[in-house]
Amino acid sequence: MAGVTAPLLGLEKTSLREQAVSALRTAITSGELEPGRHLVETELSEMLQISRGTLREALRQLEQEGLLSAGPRGRLSVRHLNEKEIREIYAVRAALETLAARTLCELPDRQDAISVLKAAIEAMRTAEKGGLQAQVEADLDFHRTLCRLTGNDTLLHTWESLEGSIRMSIMYAGLEKGVKNMNVDRHHDIVAAIETGNVSLARKTIREHMEQAADNLVA
Repeated sequence: MAGVTAPLLGLEKTSLREQAVSALRTAITSGELEPGRHLVETELSEMLQISRGTLREALRQLEQEGLLSAGPRGRLSVRHLNEKEIREIYAVRAALETLAARTLCELPDRQDAISVLKAAIEAMRTAEKGGLQAQVEADLDFHRTLCRLTGNDTLLHTWESLEGSIRMSIMYAGLEKGVKNMNVDRHHDIVAAIETGNVSLARKTIREHMEQAADNLVA
């Protein structure tokens, strides 16, 4: 796999599976391992300096996260999304996050949650001064926080199961196009709608947010 550089340079000897997952995830979401690329176990295990058994465990986790897909004979490659899949991902996100918004709107005292969401927005503003990857992470953290604040563990777990697919949708479009979806004002609109306690407004705001995001990614 010529041309592959850090973070695929070798690992410490502790928690090798977790380190392999982290290194490969970063390589995939940064575009170092591009969509459609076939993964060769012998080359990866040598590069990461881990056993093929440990590597297979890491690859299985990444497949579950939606970053890898299995082809003929189970051969794994970096997942390549199409337009239909992206629209489906964002439709499911809209359903999950409108449920989160409704839950927060119905809280008798939602100001603590609103304060946390506003802090997440400020983190997004700060990330604008960093690189594209920092903006991606701040955006994901905002939406993850929206779900976490509901206290609904199943909702949060379901959202997190989509995170790999969300990252791949950004890779499909390219980071620069993906960052257009991370406009701070668009996220402020979500928080403002939740703060009113108006469930219909919050649902509408999030649905429009996700529809516009999907449109931008596949444009």
